Amino acid sequence: MSRTRAALILALFAGLTIPLMPLQQLFLWFLPGLARSFPMHYHRVVLRLLGVRVSLEGNIIARGPAVFAANHVSWLDIVILSSLAPVSFVAKRDVNGWPFIGQLARLQRTVFVDRERRHRTGTSRDEMHERMLAGDILVLFAEGTSSDGASVKSFKTAFFAAAEESNAPVQPVSIAYLGHRSLPMTRRQRPLYAWYGDMDLAPHLWDALGNGPVEIKVICHPPLTFLQAGDRKSLACAVENAVRQGLVGALHGRPQNRLRGQP
Repeated sequence: MSRTRAALILALFAGLTIPLMPLQQLFLWFLPGLARSFPMHYHRVVLRLLGVRVSLEGNIIARGPAVFAANHVSWLDIVILSSLAPVSFVAKRDVNGWPFIGQLARLQRTVFVDRERRHRTGTSRDEMHERMLAGDILVLFAEGTSSDGASVKSFKTAFFAAAEESNAPVQPVSIAYLGHRSLPMTRRQRPLYAWYGDMDLAPHLWDALGNGPVEIKVICHPPLTFLQAGDRKSLACAVENAVRQGLVGALHGRPQNRLRGQP
């Protein structure tokens, strides 16, 4: 049954996505406003197709310039955050060369960062700053890697350079994988969706598609700015603490504010 489900979802995903890719490219060339907003509507359909149910706590920033700083659990995080606001992502340069996924990333105006070569870091920072000036919302997975979804790793201070230069608001965002097939998700089930370590993407993707549906909570914390924090290190620390507290609270069932269902 899980293989049949995975195959059906994959076929429907391809049937939805491939015809829309040239349309998004046209938006990038001629209608930049639609190029920002169209992926949000597309990813809402993808979430329904995948059987992912998202509940939102707090008020998400809907217009830029802004930065979302979130914990990173899975490739699903991209679909989830893209469904909530017109965002672009900051990703490692390797992603640009991945078959098909790299093309999807470019269509969503991803900023690719080369962390190994310092002379290119300044170029990426300048691009992020320009995107802030243009009113974009950029998503940082500030841990620099993904995790098993049970904890938050230390945030990389360098990722907040664009927020420092533009003083754009930085919204801490906690992503918590909570439910599996309408039951609480156990720690043993979380690796079905959490993609981290040396996991190969293709088999992980196949298993995840066959094992849904899944319930995920997104907690949006009050935004912070560089001026409020005082310096980049303090900003990164404050954002990291907010994301960690939100994740721990969600995983341990602490009382939450009113939830808003997936738009």
